[in-house]
Amino acid sequence: MKPYHIIKPATGRVPIVLSVPHCGTEFPQELQGDYIPDMMAAPDDTDWFVDELYSFATEMGITMITARYSRWVIDLNRDPQSKALYNDGRIITGLCTTTDFHGNDIYQKETPDGKEISRRLENYYQPYYNKVQELLDDLKAEFGRVLLWDAHSIRQYVPTIRKERFPDMILGSVDESSASRELIGLALEELGSGSFELKHNTPFKGGQITRTFGRPYENQHALQLEMNKVLYMDDQETAFDTQRANEVRALLKATLSRLSAMLLQS
Repeated sequence: MKPYHIIKPATGRVPIVLSVPHCGTEFPQELQGDYIPDMMAAPDDTDWFVDELYSFATEMGITMITARYSRWVIDLNRDPQSKALYNDGRIITGLCTTTDFHGNDIYQKETPDGKEISRRLENYYQPYYNKVQELLDDLKAEFGRVLLWDAHSIRQYVPTIRKERFPDMILGSVDESSASRELIGLALEELGSGSFELKHNTPFKGGQITRTFGRPYENQHALQLEMNKVLYMDDQETAFDTQRANEVRALLKATLSRLSAMLLQS
């Protein structure tokens, strides 16, 4: 079984791939007995409903790739050698984490050793990266340049990462290296036109996906958008809130539409 879902455009294609690497909730059958059942039933660190939030994208001609498996199996947005993405003392779960964001154990007994982590890299991690690059290459061959939009969400408060409330939206461009200044500037302008607090590269500047695929010198650009879950979920961050989601969707549609138009300019 492939560790991802591909949702093809419902209309003519545009040069954007939308990645949702943390929406997966499934666990491979061979691993299901390893996790604490109650934890596995509702993996807390999931980017809940982000794929649903962006469900409009295919109507715009955008290709979507979403993760099948939970980030607790393997985190698709972490360095494959488990190198730290940030060096400021924050605590972030690893490639094959053994705890949730709050430090609670997720395994019943044994945790994955080096051999098991290598197996997961081969079976669940690398296929996602290979497919993303395949999708990008295909679009770049047609349009000449392409953008990967990596979509994420996070709780308002995660004390192990940050004591303060997270901003509404955080655009990550890896210190302005993962995309052209024109695309970054346009994304910031459009996202900033709404009623949401917007930050750039702080406290997140883009994870492994943005850092891997953001190669503007090859006409391959990448941006990460992290957003506060309460923007499209209820106050308890447990249920999808359609009214809130639609307000966010309007801004996302406008942003992706303008980015698409810029990419299509000759």
